Amino acid sequence: MAAGRLARSWSHLLNEARSVRRVFHDDLLARVEEAIGQGERAHSAELRIAIEASLPLREVWRGRTPRDRALEAFGALRVWDTAANNGVLLYVLWADRAVEIVADRAAAAAIAPARWREVCELLAAAYRGGDFERGTIAAIERIHRLLIEAFPAAEGGANELPDRPAIL
Repeated sequence: MAAGRLARSWSHLLNEARSVRRVFHDDLLARVEEAIGQGERAHSAELRIAIEASLPLREVWRGRTPRDRALEAFGALRVWDTAANNGVLLYVLWADRAVEIVADRAAAAAIAPARWREVCELLAAAYRGGDFERGTIAAIERIHRLLIEAFPAAEGGANELPDRPAIL
């Protein structure tokens, strides 16, 4: 256990914002933003992506999990604040190569947790394999397919959340 915590600590110390920006450069962020916007035109839900390089070392030592941080980011980014309660956050904790999805009430009720977990596992596997761009775009497309099934497009639907990924 101590060895695992030490390895995780090193990963969080070594991964900083520049690490994320090398992979998620402006061109890739623009492509991700476009994929989110295009997909949202086909359903009435909202998708937000947040990518965080690492946690403060004290949080790592306290055992803060990627899920804990994803829930906090969900609130801080106001993904919960959509009119239909169908916002979805795709959260990446880069130092851990961890992927979490947090769905608001309506989205969580409409889509089984196993389906969200499948998207997370596929994206995490893509990241482990170094396939950052295709993995991210594929995950966005999978999420959009789930949201299209649950929340078909509505006339005059507003874009309630930014499409540009948040780099935390």
